[in-house]
Amino acid sequence: MCGITGWIDWRKDLTQYPSILEAMTETLVARGPDASGTWISPHCALGHRRLSVMDPENGAQPMVRKQDDYTYSIVYNGELYNAPELKKELEQRGHVFRTTCDTEVLLAAFIEWGRACVERLNGIFAFAAWNEQEQSLYLVRDRLGVKPLFYSCQNGVLLFGSEPKAILAHPDFKTEVGAEGLAEIFAIGPARTPGHGIYRNMAELKPGHCAIFDRSGLSIRTYWKLESKPHPDDLDTSIERIRELLDDTAARQLASDVPICTLLSGGLDSSALTTLAAEHYKASGQGPLHTFSVDYVDNDKHFKANAFQPNADAPWIKRMSEFVGSEHHAIEFDTPELVESLKAAVYARDTPGMADVDGSLYLFCREIKKHATVAISGEAADEIFGGYPWFHREDALNAETFPWSLQQHNRLNVLAPDLIDWIKPAQYVDNRYRQALAEVPRLAGETQQENRMREMSYLNITRFMPTLLDRKDRMSMAVGLEVRVPFCDHRLVEYVWNIPWEMKTSGDREKGILRRALKGVLPDDVLTRKKSPYPKTHNPNYLAAVRTWTLDILNDPGSPLLPFIDVKKVRKLAESQEADLNIPWFGQLMSGPQMFAYLAQVDTWLRHYKISIR
Repeated sequence: MCGITGWIDWRKDLTQYPSILEAMTETLVARGPDASGTWISPHCALGHRRLSVMDPENGAQPMVRKQDDYTYSIVYNGELYNAPELKKELEQRGHVFRTTCDTEVLLAAFIEWGRACVERLNGIFAFAAWNEQEQSLYLVRDRLGVKPLFYSCQNGVLLFGSEPKAILAHPDFKTEVGAEGLAEIFAIGPARTPGHGIYRNMAELKPGHCAIFDRSGLSIRTYWKLESKPHPDDLDTSIERIRELLDDTAARQLASDVPICTLLSGGLDSSALTTLAAEHYKASGQGPLHTFSVDYVDNDKHFKANAFQPNADAPWIKRMSEFVGSEHHAIEFDTPELVESLKAAVYARDTPGMADVDGSLYLFCREIKKHATVAISGEAADEIFGGYPWFHREDALNAETFPWSLQQHNRLNVLAPDLIDWIKPAQYVDNRYRQALAEVPRLAGETQQENRMREMSYLNITRFMPTLLDRKDRMSMAVGLEVRVPFCDHRLVEYVWNIPWEMKTSGDREKGILRRALKGVLPDDVLTRKKSPYPKTHNPNYLAAVRTWTLDILNDPGSPLLPFIDVKKVRKLAESQEADLNIPWFGQLMSGPQMFAYLAQVDTWLRHYKISIR
């Protein structure tokens, strides 16, 4: 994995501005701590920071090749899981390879098939390929959006980067945020609208999209999207196909020239991938698989079961580690470092995010990086197979909003009235919800219930899942850790998308068909365990700490946050001595600690990035 950036300008000779490209590239040093490279031609400048995973000695970027006297250059972030097959085909077509890295395979594929190369790729990727003859740049993002790619196109100039910070480093880009960006921050929250970059004149290339930038301007097209069609297989065949796809994608994603580990929560998804990884390790004669879990000091004393987290993870982690024979690392954090991590999480995202859920993941990845460079994670299974509680609750199914936003119409307004009048948060969320529903690919002949479950799946895959994928990428890459997500293999997603809901819930259980596909792989008690989400701290010291931070912000007349909130209401909440608070918030129901932490993150963002509002 790596960080990429670039600058295309038809009006300037970019060879005269190497320091600007170097500054843009240097912002991504955390994503690529192992090496740095730049390539500049008169109108195209490409920068790259490298995290060495495949062929560490020979995979330097930007990578440049000549074919028939024409020059092609590429910067690439990601992994191609079908690189061996592509390489074999390209060799048969006359290409000679100098390295064993997938970057060269990708560049050769672009040279051979041009823009159609993307149709052949299986992996997670964001890349920019320059064709010197055409004077054109080809930008591509993977089908599910596992790897990020932001861009700005103004006045015939294109800037792009793996993260906003690379674009923000260009002296001509202004760090401005308007009403729509603030609506994303305060109404939508971390579940950012696909394609939205928050900053004015910045966008994100959407998953499954590619773009061409040449002298005629920027053109964007969709190369992949979910398609609804009748499912041809019966239940047994479907179960067998899911197992085949999981086996294949797990095997592909375990390829690496550096150590690999897995994230293990003891839940269905992480346990399945850990078991498959352990089997791969044994078959290849490697040493024990290393597994990692996260928890918080004194959580065992303060944990309270609820619908979203019915039981603690620790006993199940021990169960699975012993089952697969892994060398397990239980990572634990205390309140002070968790509070401090909230700032690091903002710098990693370049925006406020998921508060302690981001911060703890940042700390977790930082510890994992001490032992491994690549980790396997179970993200996306709940969105693809329908595992979240809101897939199975009548209030969520009948709500006219995102299922994770049920409290939107019964909210406690802690925002300033002027801000509410400007960004119209309820209307903004409703518009985004209607926009999402309009995209759903319908299937003729489905019942009303089947149609609603297709809508729910679409909302989760295209709106909620990118939130978690973005979080996982940004927190892990902030410490130079690559995280792979096998459930995001597009072949698996395409197949499961059209499985009827009654099959997905086989046995009258959430993710029932996945549980049946894993029969004989996992112990029966793990196989039937109810979903438990990523753990959060239950320590009251955390609530006290973020309350104090919030009060410090409220007492600072120079805080840039104050114009956006109802200071009296927030102060009243922060001074409350209740053990915990459940606060209806724009877009979601936040606990008191989450709300205070999120406001602190917004304050940090406004200060650190010197945001101009207009």
